[in-house]
Amino acid sequence: MRNSGSTAEPGGAAPVRPRRKRRRLLVVLAVCTLLAGCGLVAGGYYFDSVPTPSDLKLPESTTVYYADGRTPMAKLGAQNRTIVPYDEMNDSAKQAIVAAEDRTFWTNQGIDVKGVLRAAWANVSGGQRQGASTLTQQYARIAADLRGVTYSRKLREAVIAWKLDDAYSKEEILGFYLNTVPFGRGAYGIEAAAQTYFGKTVRRDAPAARQLTPAEAMVLCAMVKQPEADPADPEGSPGYDPRRNALARQNSIDRWNYIRDGMVKLGYLTPQQAADLAYPDTVRPIDKDAGRSDLDRPTGLDRPTGLVVNHVLAELRETEPFRGKPDEVIRDGGYRIVTTIDKRVQDAAEAAADIRRDTAPQAVRGQPRNWQAALVAVEPGTGRVLGYYGGDEGSGADYAGWYYDENGETRGFGQHPPGSSFKVYDLAAAVRDGISVKQRFDSPDTKEFPASGRTRGSAAGPIRNAERAPCQPDCALWEATVASLNVTYFELTEKLGTDKVIEMARQAGVESMWETVRGNPRPQRVDLRSDPADEVAKRFSTEVGIGQYGITVQDHANGMATFAAGGKRADAHFVRSVSKDDEDVWTEQLRTTDLGLDREAIDQLDWTLRRVRAAELGNGWDSAGKTGTWQAGQSTTQNVHTWMVGWTGALASAVWLGTTDGKPLRTTGGSYEVYGSTGAAPIWRQFMTRATAAMKLDPEKYRFGQPTFPGETPEPTRSAPPPPTTAAPTPSESPSPSPSSSSPSPDPTGRPTSRPTLTPSLPPLPTVSPTRTRGPR
Repeated sequence: MRNSGSTAEPGGAAPVRPRRKRRRLLVVLAVCTLLAGCGLVAGGYYFDSVPTPSDLKLPESTTVYYADGRTPMAKLGAQNRTIVPYDEMNDSAKQAIVAAEDRTFWTNQGIDVKGVLRAAWANVSGGQRQGASTLTQQYARIAADLRGVTYSRKLREAVIAWKLDDAYSKEEILGFYLNTVPFGRGAYGIEAAAQTYFGKTVRRDAPAARQLTPAEAMVLCAMVKQPEADPADPEGSPGYDPRRNALARQNSIDRWNYIRDGMVKLGYLTPQQAADLAYPDTVRPIDKDAGRSDLDRPTGLDRPTGLVVNHVLAELRETEPFRGKPDEVIRDGGYRIVTTIDKRVQDAAEAAADIRRDTAPQAVRGQPRNWQAALVAVEPGTGRVLGYYGGDEGSGADYAGWYYDENGETRGFGQHPPGSSFKVYDLAAAVRDGISVKQRFDSPDTKEFPASGRTRGSAAGPIRNAERAPCQPDCALWEATVASLNVTYFELTEKLGTDKVIEMARQAGVESMWETVRGNPRPQRVDLRSDPADEVAKRFSTEVGIGQYGITVQDHANGMATFAAGGKRADAHFVRSVSKDDEDVWTEQLRTTDLGLDREAIDQLDWTLRRVRAAELGNGWDSAGKTGTWQAGQSTTQNVHTWMVGWTGALASAVWLGTTDGKPLRTTGGSYEVYGSTGAAPIWRQFMTRATAAMKLDPEKYRFGQPTFPGETPEPTRSAPPPPTTAAPTPSESPSPSPSSSSPSPDPTGRPTSRPTLTPSLPPLPTVSPTRTRGPR
């Protein structure tokens, strides 16, 4: 409640309210006259039920930030509004709006008595309806409209304004008004207007150079009279936005001069200060999308990071503060959402994976329009998604993952057969079981596996290697890994059991896998966490070990992050914190689970996968990785999915390169020779090189350990096999040097999440059949 004796006026002497009782009698007379014209019953109803500012829930924009908490990523909400408390505003807008709209604001009773009497007489006599003139009445009109009231506007305004002036201080009412009124260009409230038109703020605690000046505030307050052009005559009645057209500019200048005169009359400016003011020509140009409705206004959601926002909202719907609530609660709640996305890493991801840009690697730049890449980077040990590229438009297809929308429907097209990149999980399961990477396997070009139905007499036929290696037909597991021999890995999967391979993938971070269901043209999602591993394994064949069944880029990246963290798994997530009015609403809960990989197992994993030529970064970092390729249908020469996954001790990522229509990858030159090493790998290497450089971390702190191979006789290390003769490697795909011994990096922590099981909608993809004659690369 206001102190009735307080009549302080910002920037001037405190006025004395003259003849308060006489004015109140006039107000009562005006209202009674108005009630007589509209009906006592209706008048009484409005008197009892009109909303006051404390009742109103003004939509306030929610801002999504990058991980630094300072760089905005997107704005959400039906209205672009940022509420600033009255006491935190500087005087520029407070004074300009009074000079523009209601010069008696500090002394009137909230109602323009003469204006109300004129309106009342017009209502009774059937004359033309009159408009409100005080700031309090204008706010009353906005408040009533926000609540959807549809009866006599003049009655609403008079009664609400009367109640407001009686219940609230002038300062409070002016604050309500400045945070509510529209300024055009989709900006509601003075703070959004200051940011939209001048890139400034009204906050008094901001640096002086960033604060809205009196001259700029006068431009904004001029627009309140007509925030937008008249749709029926936009050229002839353009309003007061000086960047709309020449007439609007002249309107703005004329009203700016009017406001300046008012500032002098009210004592806010001296005549000399007013004479020294210049009309500011620094209003920002109108955005090309300024003509869209508020709900259609792109506010960062049209960029690649718009897909991140989709995942952010899906994640928050599962948290306690927002579970079961409509999305409007988040979008219009005025929250500060700080994501896990590191702006430096995100920039590197978009530069490498958006193959339409001239920043993409030469190997993939300028290729056919149906080519598409996706990239996800995860911080080892925390599960924070540092970079996410699933497509170039936030409203478009997401090729890196999937999520639930606000209606519980699945969105995203992020599942793809991983091919040989999935062998990382086979290898991890093997070393956890004590199988050394130097154990030898029978590795001929072709081999039958009767237990899995892969024989010469079967429809699928025997398992075949896609490549050859110098070690054949007797290869160590590490050699078979570097050469990506399918025969070896199919035997390894049989030896371990599909349940152990799937369980390793699940524990590492692969939460979903898509199975082929007879009679269904689209693979169906299986939640790997829904049942015990041995039950889930019944839905997949031994081909799981060579990457037949689709997984998402996001899950794959999280799996790599688990190995980079020394076998400590943290679920991938996008939100670090949510706050409002400087109070925490929700924060990430970081914790990890241990896969049971001891130091020797991790060292053998790193030791083996750093020998994959495509994984060498050449920038001083220890790095490990694996390529993958999956062929189109029964073809032995055409590929539709290529992968590169891997890690350093500080960053893990997965890259997929394929097509949007499920057709084979074909270069602009007509070649089908596109593999993991030549398609996805150049993207991965460029990203990892630039991202690690941008993060400015010391590679010496993230060195891999050296395995001891206990119980085995050391043998000479063979060089890695040559790359396929059908695809020449890039210069950086030369053999990696042997890793040096160093202490392992510390084990950080992470946070798990959960999602229900549904089958996401997927675009048409070629049916994945086990009856292939050739395996993945």
